[in-house]
Amino acid sequence: MTIKASTIAEYIDQIPEDRKVVFEKLLSILRTHLPKGFEECLSYGMPAFSVPHSLYPSGYHVSPQVALPFISIASQKNFIAFYHMGLYATPELISWWQEEYPKHSKRKLDMGKSCVRFKKMDDIPFQLIEELAQKITPEQWIATYEKQLKK
Repeated sequence: MTIKASTIAEYIDQIPEDRKVVFEKLLSILRTHLPKGFEECLSYGMPAFSVPHSLYPSGYHVSPQVALPFISIASQKNFIAFYHMGLYATPELISWWQEEYPKHSKRKLDMGKSCVRFKKMDDIPFQLIEELAQKITPEQWIATYEKQLKK
């Protein structure tokens, strides 16, 4: 399901009603708990938090005009997708997440490389996402990103 929007508010307006409250809660958690310096934006067609060009002028290596992606969330056909690039790039963080997840959710972790899929809106581990959001600063993300690029 692709949502065509030019603002985050337009994006949210098009989400099915049964997901809006959950989606807005996820956005609120990220707005409140991400370390200072990440910037909220619409990136690749979904609400996102990126390292702005003012902190990292090089931008995303694939498209330098795009700010460095960090977290995105999307309403897909059958789930809410939560993309956290730090989970993909930081072995210690993914280990922590995989160990903690079962303590916060009764459902099995459904995850790709950086994408966590939430199919049941009543079992999203909001407290765990709050903890995750606080674990990487923009400066740490830049350092991790650059280290990965040089491999």
